Amino acid sequence: MSLCFSQYVSIRFSELNHRKSFSSLGSSVRDYRVFAVASTANEAWNYIPAAPILVPEGPWKQIPGGVTAAKGFKAAGMYGGLRAKGEKPDLALVTCDVDSIAAGAFTTNVVAAAPVIYCKKALDASPTARAVLINAGQANAATGDAGYQDVIECSSALAKILQLKPEEVLIESTGVIGQRIKKEALLSSLPKLVNLLSSTIEGADSAAVAITTTDLVSKSVAIESEVGGTRIRIGGMAKGSGMIHPNMATMLGVITTDALVANNVWKKMVQVAVNRSFNQITVDGDTSTNDAVIALASGLSGSNKISSLNSSEAEQLQACLDAVMQGLAKSIAWDGEGATCLIEVRVTGAGSEAEAAKVARSVASSSLAKAAVYGRDPNWGRIACAAGYAGIPFDANKLRISLGDTLLMDGGQPLPFDRAAASNYLRKAGETHGTVEIQISIGEGPGNGIAWGCDLSYDYVKINAEYTT
Repeated sequence: MSLCFSQYVSIRFSELNHRKSFSSLGSSVRDYRVFAVASTANEAWNYIPAAPILVPEGPWKQIPGGVTAAKGFKAAGMYGGLRAKGEKPDLALVTCDVDSIAAGAFTTNVVAAAPVIYCKKALDASPTARAVLINAGQANAATGDAGYQDVIECSSALAKILQLKPEEVLIESTGVIGQRIKKEALLSSLPKLVNLLSSTIEGADSAAVAITTTDLVSKSVAIESEVGGTRIRIGGMAKGSGMIHPNMATMLGVITTDALVANNVWKKMVQVAVNRSFNQITVDGDTSTNDAVIALASGLSGSNKISSLNSSEAEQLQACLDAVMQGLAKSIAWDGEGATCLIEVRVTGAGSEAEAAKVARSVASSSLAKAAVYGRDPNWGRIACAAGYAGIPFDANKLRISLGDTLLMDGGQPLPFDRAAASNYLRKAGETHGTVEIQISIGEGPGNGIAWGCDLSYDYVKINAEYTT
């Protein structure tokens, strides 16, 4: 693992909550590169610092820039008066200079927020988009016809300023459910927000901060790699800390790339990447009303068009897209409300990737397993239990479980182990906000899967008990 901090990085670690320590990165995430970027020009770090972005190793280079790293994209973030208190930026905008191929993934919650309904209709009507407007403060969910009309008015107003068609503007919202957008504040802020648009790192960072709610860190990442012999870039930003659970995982995200890709291929790639990343994280078991990830491809890299999922270029781009989304997803789980550590569950030996992923999600989602990690209790029985009720049949006599480097069960049989050492492993991870690694094998099949969660602490209850008061 390499810990990279560029010369323009400015992170105030002292502003992190005491439970958020980066000191563990050297040992607990040894297989990942960490690149944390915070804006200096607009001092986005005055509000919250940047998260550690844990991108898997691969044939790519991590670069600064987030959503503006890819050619053709600009971003901005500003305070528009939508938050209930404070002056942290609460409006973000990402735009593309050309018609970008657009794809999205959204919450499966039946009580979907107005912007989710709007975006799904817009993407069904058009294969391209030019802008994504995001507000924090109000979720605009469970707000009826009036809330939907607010989305229409906001998208139309921004489209007029940008000289676009209304359907080319997509909307994401996050905040308190049941509250409509503070529309007048948003509308009056749009001219300034548009004027702040920039292709700089600062533009990307300010946008990443503006979309956060209870997050203690902002999440932004970008990579550069070769696809078909041409250099392409993929960037992204996301928010999420609580109400995180599979079925799109409760969060907002925007992904950008300058690769040239056919609409049907891009849509499939985005869904696969979401299933391998955001759908594999869980904090508390609550699937939100506002989950939305929008992915835009400008095609400005000069690469050949990817028109088939079966091509080597498609495989290369899929791997890059997976890496960016997984990096963001892990940072969301790392920042789980009240959490003291990240939990990473790897499952092998399943019949397929989907089966392994489901078992991994089941363990990462277990409240009992999460509570045991917080209590520094190596209670592997809770892990075995959660794997068993995942709904994936396997031979219990082939179950193998490890906690870090400690083997707890093999061949379905419990093994003697150093309980004090295992407990100390959990304690160290909690004290340094590190990673607890759980490895599970359920057979001899080819399927591998991974999921991420966090421990369940007393602070989680306090944070969410007082959310609106």
